[in-house]
Amino acid sequence: MKKILLWVAGSWLMVAGSFGQTVSQKLQKAFTAFGNDPQLKHAVSSLYVIDASTGQVVFNKNSQMGLAPASTQKIITSITAFELLGKDYRYKTELGLTTRLENGLTGENLVLIGNGDPTFGSWRWERTKKENVLHDFVDALKKNKVYHIADSYNFGSTHFEEPVIPDGWIWQDIGNYYGAGAGAINWGENQFDVILSSGNKIGDSVKVVRTEPRVSSYTVYSNLTSAAKGSGDNAYAYLPIGQNTITLKGTIPVNEREFKISITLPDPPYTFFENLVDSSFSVGKREGKAGLRFGYNLQDFTAYINGTEVRKRTDFKHLYTYYSPSLDSIIYWFNKKSVNLYGEALIKTFAYEKYGYGSTDSGVAIVKKFWKEKGMDENEINIVDGSGLSPLNRVTTHAQVEILKYAKSKNWFPSFFNSLPEYNGMKIKSGTIRGVKGFCGYHKAKSGKEYIFSFLVNNYNGSASALVNKMYKVLDMLK
Repeated sequence: MKKILLWVAGSWLMVAGSFGQTVSQKLQKAFTAFGNDPQLKHAVSSLYVIDASTGQVVFNKNSQMGLAPASTQKIITSITAFELLGKDYRYKTELGLTTRLENGLTGENLVLIGNGDPTFGSWRWERTKKENVLHDFVDALKKNKVYHIADSYNFGSTHFEEPVIPDGWIWQDIGNYYGAGAGAINWGENQFDVILSSGNKIGDSVKVVRTEPRVSSYTVYSNLTSAAKGSGDNAYAYLPIGQNTITLKGTIPVNEREFKISITLPDPPYTFFENLVDSSFSVGKREGKAGLRFGYNLQDFTAYINGTEVRKRTDFKHLYTYYSPSLDSIIYWFNKKSVNLYGEALIKTFAYEKYGYGSTDSGVAIVKKFWKEKGMDENEINIVDGSGLSPLNRVTTHAQVEILKYAKSKNWFPSFFNSLPEYNGMKIKSGTIRGVKGFCGYHKAKSGKEYIFSFLVNNYNGSASALVNKMYKVLDMLK
């Protein structure tokens, strides 16, 4: 009898202690079936899962292999930003003059100094919407009795690198809204809309109806053709560097009269000033005042680095400072909508705040050094940008899981966790570029156990949607 009791007690202990092993076995079976699927014939896959409470490895396949992470890389930039900048960090954009005012006139420059705010003119917050930002800037001019700028406008870019596009981005991306680079001054998320009209027959040419907002310094040419009804947006914008033309290639469906696509805004500071002038004239007409005269001047001027003037201008008069939403709010949209611009701004901001000069390479070096100091092999984070858009990025699933685990111990974690979208009933950051699909995040099982995971696939074939469903079936083993 005693032996029987001991056997029963031992059996219960084995059952109680084998839950993680059972999940491991389920994952092994599901991952093996996944790898044998024809879609994965020429692919490389990696899945790494740990117990969120203990850090114990639940499943490990190729976790030390560097793979292109696509937008799952945004979790690295986000978590680094919370640590280096703080959840209350705000960008600022300053407006000023470089000469004395006399009777409401100035003979020199209206100055805009930016420090990389990616939300300036964004539609995602009420206060950052273009019309509200322009209202505040025009109001600042009115309060300072600036009614007419006789010469030109300037903007500060000496403290941020040019060009704004990171190395490693492909030409097909950089002309489209999701491929907009980040500079010292960004406006409306550095994108604008082109309204198109297609033909009645497949193969007909597509015409450009207008742009929203007005973009006078660039000409948009259409080489688009009309495709079958329901074929969707297959239009791409190509923006040759150093030229003032944008060429549209690809297709949109037939019988469209107001088909909208979003493309990269080539010169955000110019467009901001153009919109400011339009806004000031509108206000001027209502109040009987003249609007601002528009000129454009790229000459150097006073720039501020960490509050210190780089070039002394004794006649600089500060008029207004605009502040962005807080970092935790920026990270929310960065991850929820996978806004590449925000990632590129953040990576440059790391460098700007540390060295006084915003560059992608310096920002990347700061990220790698930060995680190396936390005990991670810096070669597990072999990145070239802040958003994951470049196909040159290589990250291990082990690194992503360790970074996600690190975040759980921080007081800002609720803000980060809230920023993650929900897919397949899990809190996940997804990632997609050509031939790449990834998911990483957190999941709490019905049993109460919590898991942290990263799942990357490179060089698959077939449709992305079919692959996603197969990846979900593997991750379902954590439920």
